[in-house]
Amino acid sequence: MKILVINAGSSSLKYQLIDSETENVLAKGLCERIGIEGSCIKFDSSKTGEKITKEIDMPDHGVALQAVIDALISPEHGAITSLDEIDAVGHRVVHGGEYFNSTVLVDDDVIAKIEACADLAPLHNPANLLGIKACKKLMPTTPQAVTFDTAFHQTMPEKAYIYGIPYSYYENYKVRRYGFHGTSHSYVSKKAAEHLDKPVSDSKIIVCHLGGGASITAVQGGKSVDTSMGLTPLEGLIMGTRSGNIDPAIIQYIANKEGKNIDEILNILNKESGLMGLSGRSSDCRDIDAGIQEGDKRSIIAFNAFVYSAVKIIGSYTAAMNGVDLIAFTAGIGENDDKIRAAILDYFTYLGVEYDKGLNASTHGDEVEIQTANSKVKVVVIPTNEELTIARETLALI
Repeated sequence: MKILVINAGSSSLKYQLIDSETENVLAKGLCERIGIEGSCIKFDSSKTGEKITKEIDMPDHGVALQAVIDALISPEHGAITSLDEIDAVGHRVVHGGEYFNSTVLVDDDVIAKIEACADLAPLHNPANLLGIKACKKLMPTTPQAVTFDTAFHQTMPEKAYIYGIPYSYYENYKVRRYGFHGTSHSYVSKKAAEHLDKPVSDSKIIVCHLGGGASITAVQGGKSVDTSMGLTPLEGLIMGTRSGNIDPAIIQYIANKEGKNIDEILNILNKESGLMGLSGRSSDCRDIDAGIQEGDKRSIIAFNAFVYSAVKIIGSYTAAMNGVDLIAFTAGIGENDDKIRAAILDYFTYLGVEYDKGLNASTHGDEVEIQTANSKVKVVVIPTNEELTIARETLALI
């Protein structure tokens, strides 16, 4: 069977066409900088073996998905001749609320419930739905499934997911930490465990999923025991356009100062904050790095604040697990930005972390151990493969 996996992020859309029997990738690509100037699609041509980049104006995820379809069926570069060759589609959906704790087949009720959770993940659920609806329109008889980011974190103990607010809000409305990037954290933590000379049941791993959306998870004994995102993906690290952790009173303070309502303030926190808000330049770390090279003060502030927010969470999870065996970096920034990896790791000499600076600087998108022989903690760059996880879940369901 050929399974098309659609994985939409806040400013990106990855796709893979996977042969479910061999788990070989028949086609893959990435639409990046969606909604940002300079958007493009990158894809590997199965016919020519070329890595192709095309600049396409992609103001939203709907346009990006059409670019993906065009690439798949392209006579010159595509892997298939028509959409009829696709046997199933697996979608990533960020938030399932209390409705879903496993992969499900798409129907009208599922779509309605995903829409009902849109206010919990305003940057992602609407984008996920665009992909689902577009695929249903183009392939109405092809089975489609959705895998939810929240599932992996259901193993968190109550002390990790509960908030210090009246308990009735959890009882009545299920207000709690859910966690996200679950397919990525699940895949990467399993790959990370392969680098350890001990049973998974004894392992203590911290996975740093650093991209436009960023989260860090403590994985003990193969299970998620804490994670940085919360009820929504807004909590945690400073991100591309999200504020991450702030004093909640800031919301009231700004609302009173500027006459804005709660929805307007949350829109600012989700879409105008983070690296974008701090730098005034971009939500993309490559643009931030360019600003740093130019000596731009706000780019330097954005870089340092992002790194520091990650460092504090990694440190807290090391304490929560009473140690750490391995720190893994993944996703767009984690896999490719050696400067951010170095800046984060430099804080952890007290743990005995030592890394090979040359190896770190040359590692971009490959699975590599970058610690030195004397390091007391392993440090591994692991390209995430959320798509393979989603394909497996889709196959198992259908």
